Amino acid sequence: MNTLLKFLIDHGYAVIFFGVLAEQIGLPTPSAPILLAAGALVGLGRLDISTVLWLAVTACLVSDLLWFFLGRFRGSAILAFLCRVAIEPDTCISKTHSAYSRYGCRSLLFSKFVPGLNTLAPPMAGMYGLEWWKFVFFDGIGALLWSGAYIAVGLLFRTQLEDIAIVLERFGSWFGAVLVFGLVIYIGIKYVRRRRIYSTLRSIRITPQELKRLIDAGGAPTIVDLRAEFERHNGAIPGAIALRYDDVESLPSSLTEGEVIFYCSCPNEVTSVRAALRLRRRGVTNVRPLEGGFDSWRNLGFPVETPVAVFDEAASQGA
Repeated sequence: MNTLLKFLIDHGYAVIFFGVLAEQIGLPTPSAPILLAAGALVGLGRLDISTVLWLAVTACLVSDLLWFFLGRFRGSAILAFLCRVAIEPDTCISKTHSAYSRYGCRSLLFSKFVPGLNTLAPPMAGMYGLEWWKFVFFDGIGALLWSGAYIAVGLLFRTQLEDIAIVLERFGSWFGAVLVFGLVIYIGIKYVRRRRIYSTLRSIRITPQELKRLIDAGGAPTIVDLRAEFERHNGAIPGAIALRYDDVESLPSSLTEGEVIFYCSCPNEVTSVRAALRLRRRGVTNVRPLEGGFDSWRNLGFPVETPVAVFDEAASQGA
């Protein structure tokens, strides 16, 4: 931290701008220490707080607008790319879908405080068709709250940060080793958990060809579309019911008497697997995820249509 403080003093505001910009673009360069150190220097009278805030917010808006327009024009391909480089690639899209579906553009006010949602929220807003000026307004406020929080902590606890800096400088190598070890353990736990889910996935999923044969034979199961609303503009599997993942356990019993098929757009269909496991814990045993999701169904040339119902309508019918 001492080195960081000295570097900030020597190079000033450029470090703040490019440090925040790099993290918001998606590079593994955390900007929180930079903002904390900047807050400490503000408290010491070495930096101007209004300039620091302006640079941090501007850096956020520059990178976020880039992702916003990439999301608008490149859609799901951008989210898939971001999730492939994430620590939890199988769930980050579904979590972002859930947050944006529930809170809309207001999710931009707190997205920077949530790991994963921070990078995915801007392209998701673009995919939902949010007007650019609304995006700038909500994202700008969110960036101000996020950067201001770190700067305020650095300012209020500047004395303690200096003490911590001395300790870290003295035991820096040991601290780095412990940090790396903890990261390895974390990634290992995520990997084991993911492999366990994959094992379950392979044992219960249904292929698009099998589902098509069921539909053609007149024995169509209850088909549930777990994708975000904007993704359904490209169509859905005939007879599918639109449902949010958070509402899976509220699915009416009248719709779970026969076989239930879930499909989504997440990598490796893990949202569908998790939905299936949630229903199984509720006692619904005849439930399976669709292998490859909607993209696999459509790529095989099978028919698509607009979902026949939304969850609220299904719930009212089953009540």
